[in-house]
Amino acid sequence: MRYFASAAWIDGQVRRDVRLEVAGGRFTAVEPGSAPDGTRLEGLVLPGFANAHSHAFHRALRGRTYDDRGSFWTWRERMYEVAGRLDPDSYYALARAVYGEMALTGITAVGEFHYLHHDPDGRPYPDPNAMGSALVAAAADAGIRITLLDTLYLTSSVEGAPPAGVQRRFSDGDADSWLTRVSALGAADHAIIGAALHSVRAVPADVLGKLAGRAPLHIHLSEQPAENEACLAVHGCTPTELLHRHGILGPGTTAVHATHLTDHDVELLASTGTGVCLCPTTERDLADGIGPGRRLAGAGVPLSLGSDSHAVIDMFEEARGMELDERLATRRRGHFSPAELIAAASAHAALGWADAGRIEVGARADLVAITLDSVRTAGADPTGIVFAATGADVTDVIADGRHIVKDGRHTTLDVPAALREVLA
Repeated sequence: MRYFASAAWIDGQVRRDVRLEVAGGRFTAVEPGSAPDGTRLEGLVLPGFANAHSHAFHRALRGRTYDDRGSFWTWRERMYEVAGRLDPDSYYALARAVYGEMALTGITAVGEFHYLHHDPDGRPYPDPNAMGSALVAAAADAGIRITLLDTLYLTSSVEGAPPAGVQRRFSDGDADSWLTRVSALGAADHAIIGAALHSVRAVPADVLGKLAGRAPLHIHLSEQPAENEACLAVHGCTPTELLHRHGILGPGTTAVHATHLTDHDVELLASTGTGVCLCPTTERDLADGIGPGRRLAGAGVPLSLGSDSHAVIDMFEEARGMELDERLATRRRGHFSPAELIAAASAHAALGWADAGRIEVGARADLVAITLDSVRTAGADPTGIVFAATGADVTDVIADGRHIVKDGRHTTLDVPAALREVLA
């Protein structure tokens, strides 16, 4: 396949008249300053986005949790209600629609933080990985890649209280049973099987070391001050310090949220090469707070982005949220360049897809075309498109060389109809 982009984002800058050749799902030629040749991609062409933190079933809560001010903890109870209703078939249908929505906004890979493992009473299905397999199948049918971050969840508090209620669906009982189940999950061309520690609330300290060295490995970290306070009371250290003590931090690990960190926490994350996934729209929606994004980046911590609870699925909104939230916190502008924001939105390496997220020879052929003629983007400087565009401005998406969105419509799914059906 040959494509021609009048403007493309290459090496952090806009290059003109770019000829792109694709074979075997990878770029074999990337040639700026070329004559038109092949399928024309209008507007500005960006690398495919990576949604590094997703809970697909949370999409069912969009617009449904605003009747009471509440808190993160009261929101969690509403989330548990949804978690209690799903089975493998309904989970597949919901996830396929959600991943289709992601594709429409330019996302070509998702990190699914998966902890909804068993039936509502906590009993394994006949196929113990039925729920995870449903997610892998849903991603394939939506045309995107998935890193299934199968999650270890054993306790409901830092003190070690057992799972209760719907939390029983999340738990395998012990780490060895979890390892046995996960080892039966098969990878696929579009899927990587990763791992996750739900949080220091859900995994006892003496179990943490069993996951040391696994990659990709993700963990919710310091999302709430209450988590930090409980960890200090029980272990005498912050959650970050606890993870470091047990060998969890490292280049293959991504800490999700990392909102409430000490200076020493930041130093530990940076010195070990641990990444951080920020989720600005969810952190705003749940009133979690503003994380130290600029401080982390300045220390050398790799940043990625996720839509988490899917109050919004829009990587442009997540990316500019990195900058705009810092402005609110500091009352200053200019914390991140557009290139840094787009790099975070396309950080596929956080999901184990190190060969994606760049428009260069040898990389996976993921492309996102953005119209420059919408009411949002008309007249905007393409170099600052991240501050103007939304997911609604995506016209075409190519994932691994396959055209999965054309003219703003998914090529195989009626995504709005699928969402209406599963969320009725």
